[in-house]
Order: sequence, then C-alpha cells, then structure tokens
Amino acid sequence: MAFQFSDAALALQARVKDFIDSEIVPAQPDYQREVADARRQGNAFIVPPTIERLKAKARAAGLWNLFLPQSEHGAGLTNLEYAPLCELMGRVPIAAEAFNCSAPDTGNMETLVRYASPAIQQRWLAPLLAGEIRSAFAMTEPEVASSDATNITASIVRDGDSYVLNGRKWYISGASDPRCQVLIFMGKSDPDNPDRHRQQSMIVVPADTPGVTIVRDMSVFGNDDAPHGHAEVHFDNVRVPLDHMLLGEGRGFEISQGRLGPGRIHHCMRLIGKAEAALEAMCRRTLERVAFGRKIADQGVWRERIAESRILIDQARLLVFHAAHMMDTVGNKGAAREIAMIKVVAPNMACKVIDWAIQAHGAAGVSQDFGLAQAYANARTLRLADGPDEVHRNAIARLELARYQ
Repeated sequence: MAFQFSDAALALQARVKDFIDSEIVPAQPDYQREVADARRQGNAFIVPPTIERLKAKARAAGLWNLFLPQSEHGAGLTNLEYAPLCELMGRVPIAAEAFNCSAPDTGNMETLVRYASPAIQQRWLAPLLAGEIRSAFAMTEPEVASSDATNITASIVRDGDSYVLNGRKWYISGASDPRCQVLIFMGKSDPDNPDRHRQQSMIVVPADTPGVTIVRDMSVFGNDDAPHGHAEVHFDNVRVPLDHMLLGEGRGFEISQGRLGPGRIHHCMRLIGKAEAALEAMCRRTLERVAFGRKIADQGVWRERIAESRILIDQARLLVFHAAHMMDTVGNKGAAREIAMIKVVAPNMACKVIDWAIQAHGAAGVSQDFGLAQAYANARTLRLADGPDEVHRNAIARLELARYQ
C-alpha cells in the first residue's frame, strides 16, 4: 500500500518542520536551563517561560491542536495525515507541548470532545484547547495490575447530588504541573455488576477539589521527570457533582478503549521521531570518533547496527501509517489489531535504536548533553504505558485465533 499525502498535508509537514528547526530547537537550551535552575532552588515543578513563549508563537502560526482528527476544534487532519507531524514532534522533547499536542492532554481533550456535556466542555475543554491549563488522567493503581482496567479498586459512590470518590492512584502524568487544573478519574461505580466491563465509570474532577492530595512525585529510572512528572495522588472522600460523570455510569471501560486507541498510536508516532533522532546522532558520532586507528563508522559492528536501525525504523513507520489508515477507514475498534501491533513494535524498536546510539556515544550517551538517556527512559516506559507488551500481544493472538474458530 502506498501512503500518499495531499499537497496541503505536505505543506503542513514543511511548516511544522521549519517551526521546530527555527524556533523550538534553538529554544531547547533555555528550557533546560530554566528547569535546572528551578531544580537547584528546590522546586522543579514550574511553568518554564520558554514553553509558554513557544506555545504563543505556534498558535499564532496556526500550528495548534493538530492532533484532533475531523474536529471543529483542531486542524481536521486524518490520523494518517497527523502521523508525520507527530513524528517530527517526537524528535525534540518539548515540541509536542509547544503545539498543544502532548499527552495526557491530547487523550483527555479527545475524551471531552467525544463524551463530555456541553457545560463540561465549556468549563474544561475550552481552556485545554487554548493551552491555558493542563490535565491528568487518573487510572493506574499501585495495588493491582492496572493493565487489566477491570482490576481497578478506586470507588465512585453516588450520595445525594454528588459522587464520592475514594482511591489511590500513581504514575499520574502531569498531576504535579502547576497548570494541572482537572483530572479524569476512573473508578468502580457498580462493583457487583456481573459484566466486569460495566463496573467502571469515568468522571471529571477539578484538581482543587477537597480530598485530592498529591502524596509524592514518582521517579522514572531515578529521574523525577520534572516539570511534567508522574505523581501518586490520593482521593479521600472527594465530592464531585453528578453532572461531571462522562457518558453515564458503567461506561468507563468503553471510554477507555476510545481514549487509548489514539493515545497509543500518538506515542508510537513520536517514538519514530525519537528513533530517527537517535539514528542521526549515532551516525554523526561514529563518523567523527576514531578508535583503534579508524573511524567507528568504518567498523563492521557499527555498520551492522546502523543498517539494522534504518530497517527497524522504516518497518515501524509503515506499520504506524497502516494503523492510522485503518483508524481512518474502519474506526478505532476495527483497527484494534493494528493499534496493538504498533504499540508492541514501536517502543521495542525505539529502545533498541536508542540503546545503540547510547553505546556509540560511550559515557556521553548516558549524560545530559545528548538527550539519549532521557529518550531511552521515555521509550522504555512506553512498553508499560497504555498497556504493557504482554497485554497487546495477547490481544493480537486472540484476534488472530478468532479467524480460525
């Protein structure tokens, strides 16, 4: 299958690339300096001025909310048209946020577009679309294997004109960001329902609601990942109005499947960009360094790794394009197999390519100077986020076996 893009889509790719090269890449050192200065002062969870300046420039340039497919709120791109743009953003850590296209906000905005009432959309979706606030998604729990969403133990109990929420969530991305003003909480509202997939609900929770407490910031490979971060959040008798329920009681699992499909493929698109950047760094490093009397690039093992990296990246990109095409043509549910396949392939591919790039850089590869250590940590966590490899492989096998039963 040949994936061809319209002239308009190609022009948008060129505009995004130019903005990244001319605005975001030169601003990256300033951003890193702002975060480092804040960390030295004891609080790395800040709003870096650089990112806000970049957001204003991107919005003024019309490069804003590009992720929303076929929506009045975004650029109206298909998933396939968005894929190369998301890949470009993946090359630079702060690029996605500069275009208001970063997780978990993208998934939350899509959820609110699809499932929230007009009043909730006006209150929370509008400022998210404007990039004025940020959000978090509270599903993962420490006590259970959250890869099976039916396992969650957090509770949602109706009490008069409110729902009362209780539960312990962790690795809640972005909850410590001072701009995070709203969370989407998943809990069990009907734990005794014989249909395990009708026990859960999702509800919108203002971050300043009494009983919502950030207990600690979780580290990832020893790094707090500030200023975005991943927090442990406790919900203790949190009261939320009835009209904050999304879609209706018992519809949480249904929402999660609709939300995670686009989120999964967006992660994979960005990982293609991270792997491309790592391969570029690997090539440049091996061409400029000499070991044992010749350039590293002239040694067989590195030619093997460079060639294998190119093959792996291009294979993954084609699978991403195919999954995006399927989402556009048969819908997210119809593309479940393809989404699961790329969610396994892309993080594993990126981990391998980035690891080779780290090896090519020697000690510098694990330093803060080249961004490879951060890229590897991100790629490795995505073998867990939005479902671990094992869950997706099981889903692929189940769908494949169904063809013969």
